[in-house]
Amino acid sequence: MAQNSDQAVVVPRNFRLLEELENGQRGVSDGSISWGLDDEDDMTMTRWRAVIIGPPRSAFEGRLYQVKIECGEHYPDRAPVVRFVTRVILKGVDANGAVLPDQFQILKSWRRSYNLQSLLQELRRLMASPENKKTGQPPENSTY
Repeated sequence: MAQNSDQAVVVPRNFRLLEELENGQRGVSDGSISWGLDDEDDMTMTRWRAVIIGPPRSAFEGRLYQVKIECGEHYPDRAPVVRFVTRVILKGVDANGAVLPDQFQILKSWRRSYNLQSLLQELRRLMASPENKKTGQPPENSTY
């Protein structure tokens, strides 16, 4: 039976996450972000850990920021839950390190086409934005 050409192929969650894992392992970004599974034995690929290198000429420069990401059972149709492990003062991040979806554009308007790489790049871009660029930061290596 012929498929309707107007229908988009929907990649299942696990195939999508496996592709994202491979991209993280291959280092497809510019080196300023990295990501992978928090636990290599996590067969559901739910919990991830990422690192963002603070952008140059900002209050974050030269620092490594660890981030935890949880891709729930409805990912990529629904945005992941994101939380900084490394203490950070950043607009849209609460006092416990949680990234607030309603204050972070990529999470607020999440699309299936977004991925962990685009999410991390956007977080890093936010760090370099004029509103956050000179924000005083907690002592280096402090965590929540």
